[in-house]
Amino acid sequence: MINWQYFPKSNQIPEHLQTCTEIFNKYHEKFDSSTYTYNSDEVLKFLSIDFLKEGYRVEVSKKKVDKINVPVLFGLNGKLEKSFAADAYNPELKTVLEVEAGRGVANYQFLKDLFQACLMHNVDYLVIAVRKVYTTVSSTSKDFEKVLNFFNALYASGRLTLPLKGILIIGY
Repeated sequence: MINWQYFPKSNQIPEHLQTCTEIFNKYHEKFDSSTYTYNSDEVLKFLSIDFLKEGYRVEVSKKKVDKINVPVLFGLNGKLEKSFAADAYNPELKTVLEVEAGRGVANYQFLKDLFQACLMHNVDYLVIAVRKVYTTVSSTSKDFEKVLNFFNALYASGRLTLPLKGILIIGY
């Protein structure tokens, strides 16, 4: 099974994000990070059909035409001026999904995901999926725990107010 934590902890997880956890659980044994070392695109591939059924647009390849660009800035005459790519996006649910693998914690990709989601137009919820355990030749990292520790500190300190209604962290 996956592990997950919803923030802020004072709120109950919304139904559509609970559905996200169910999709991850449904396929977890196929990409469990304690057994497999799939990259994030490979993990997303297992999940894509179910997320498409839930109304998400899902990145199916790295080709420009397949990128899921979420608007950030609009310029002259309303022309899109800046956007960020997401792994999946549901405009009706105002939810962005990012699946991370090896560099999710090592390169602080989860922080980039947070920053970008905060700037995206029409986004209220962010889902970040990271490996529970990331093992290399020389070390093992408990990525899910590290990300949780960061978000626990962020919300507990009260020093930074985020424009998002909620964040779901999934450890797979």
